[in-house]
Amino acid sequence: MHASGFATPLLVLGFAAQWVFPLLTSLVAGDIFASEDQHGTWKTILTRSHSRTQIFWAKTLAAATFAILVLAVLALSCLAAGVLLVGHQPLESLSGTLLPSGRTAGLVLAAWASALPPLLGFTALGIMLSVLTRSSPMGIVGPIILGLVMQLYSFLNGADTIRRLLLVTPFDAWHGLLAAHPYYGPLRDGTLVSVGYILICLAIAYTALRRRDITGG
Repeated sequence: MHASGFATPLLVLGFAAQWVFPLLTSLVAGDIFASEDQHGTWKTILTRSHSRTQIFWAKTLAAATFAILVLAVLALSCLAAGVLLVGHQPLESLSGTLLPSGRTAGLVLAAWASALPPLLGFTALGIMLSVLTRSSPMGIVGPIILGLVMQLYSFLNGADTIRRLLLVTPFDAWHGLLAAHPYYGPLRDGTLVSVGYILICLAIAYTALRRRDITGG
């Protein structure tokens, strides 16, 4: 932390990936559909000239945009704070070699960018829970609890095959970027796992919303 300002954003990234990201993204994703149920505004929205498909994808895009902005703001602010408060000295890599300042800044931003796929995965998870439960508290708290359970299983050194399928595992894929000889296997696998979560969760949420009886009691 005191040897290079580039260590600050990486430390924050490690902490945020474990506890903060699921919370921040679920604040919007977990409420964006359930709020319509709680306020009884579905009938009003659907009497407009917009279909359920248009509404679903518009809300999904809004939740994803929020997640992307949160990640970008945190990454840039942490990098700026570290460089301004500590300096832009070379950073010691995870292999023990020194990384030059110019290259390190790009690697730090790439490390934060690698957190985007699983972050969008938690966004899709929050959207699914928001649609299925019709409850904002469940939509917001659900991804956080599931994230904590996944982290607990990961800390307990469970079966490696299952750990690779957890949505929290891709948050650690940036370690390969900070090695003396970078390796991208975990980043590739984590991205595929995250895309799988996104597709499955959004498909379930979309199907449930399409089949819902909005006019019923």
